[in-house]
Amino acid sequence: MTVTVRFAPSPTGRLHVGNVRTAILNWLFAKRSGGTFMLRLDDTDVQRSTEAFAQGIREDLDWLGLKWALEERQSARLERYQAAAAALRAKGRIYACYETEDELQRRRQRQRGRGLPPIYDRTGLKIDAAGRERLEADGRKPHWRFRLDNSESGLEPLPTIVSWNDAIRGDQTVDVGSLSDPVVIRADGSFLYTFTSVVDDAEFGMTHVIRGDDHITNTGVQIQMFEALGFEPPVFAHHSLLIGADGQALSKRLGALSIENMRKDGMEPMAVASYTALIGTSDPIEAHDSLDELATLFAFEKISSAPARFDLAELSHLNARCLHKLSFVEVSDRLAALGVNGGADFWDAVRGNLTVLSDAKAWWAIVAGEITPVIEDAEFTGKAAALLPEEPWDDTTWDVWIAALKAATGRKGRALFHPLRLALTGMEDGPELKVLLVLLGRERAEGRLLGRVC
Repeated sequence: MTVTVRFAPSPTGRLHVGNVRTAILNWLFAKRSGGTFMLRLDDTDVQRSTEAFAQGIREDLDWLGLKWALEERQSARLERYQAAAAALRAKGRIYACYETEDELQRRRQRQRGRGLPPIYDRTGLKIDAAGRERLEADGRKPHWRFRLDNSESGLEPLPTIVSWNDAIRGDQTVDVGSLSDPVVIRADGSFLYTFTSVVDDAEFGMTHVIRGDDHITNTGVQIQMFEALGFEPPVFAHHSLLIGADGQALSKRLGALSIENMRKDGMEPMAVASYTALIGTSDPIEAHDSLDELATLFAFEKISSAPARFDLAELSHLNARCLHKLSFVEVSDRLAALGVNGGADFWDAVRGNLTVLSDAKAWWAIVAGEITPVIEDAEFTGKAAALLPEEPWDDTTWDVWIAALKAATGRKGRALFHPLRLALTGMEDGPELKVLLVLLGRERAEGRLLGRVC
């Protein structure tokens, strides 16, 4: 079996960490298995779907390195859905219903009042051809429901268990007898996701469907749809949803955690990919160098069924670790775009102090621009300026200078180094002064030690 999986976002907004986790798990599984990863844009919601959002999804996936072998749009496949619906009508598996939403809502309220489950009572199945003609003559347009296979007569739902072995969660069951027959075609003729997804997954040969566990009930319904259409259902794998560091659901905050915003905030793509791939698994959360490396770790049995905890602070720390591993060659163009022209020596000096790449701008300003030094002890820093070795400077200059300064002042530890850092950088902490000193050069270092703006 050749593995084929898909990521199927709706182009009604930008990608966020929740659906990107689904995309990454699908991509890694395909890569690990030598299979195919497909992008399917579920754009049948014509009111909210836009080409701008579709392009945004592509840009986000490209930025993360999640390349897809095939792209399809549901809006281009309406004829296939109509054909599938016709086949199900012929089998008596979808049927016309004429209730308005207000009528259905009142009916559900009456059922609750009588202590009954608020599921659809299959009135549509009880209407004969003459009744349908009268309703349509009165201007009623039908919506269409898929008849769940949960009773012998087709009229009264009875408990029926749909079961499958979930690749992540193990044996799963859904009692479709407790569910309403799902609407598959609205009164305006548009198709719903539950149905179109099955048609697409079947016709594009999806071997596995990896998605969030909020779809578990849908899976029970969709397995029956696959079977009604004459297809073998794929293997399902339902991963848990994300929660915040505070244990609360992220659903209301996902807009702020869009991939677009993360990119603007300076997150590294491999930090985002590593983090979203590894949270909620048995693997340690570490910065990995490539998606291929992450793919070698992928296994369904490593993915926990417990909610995965997303912590933006933890992602930020991981982002810093990703940056610290990058060579100057890997970042030189990006540094130049930021106006940072310090070369490899500068990068090696400051990268360990960066959380996002743009932090390098502040250190470049300290090394190459003007700052107001902070003088903690003018007598001491004046003596330090007088003892600066003559140029040229190299990686031995710091040790020579500090040895002379210790001998002249008797200082050591914080009393020695803290006033120097404040004078040379204006900062309480930062990169190793031994390296920064050489980058500053004698003229700038002497001026700052003497309290001059330079």
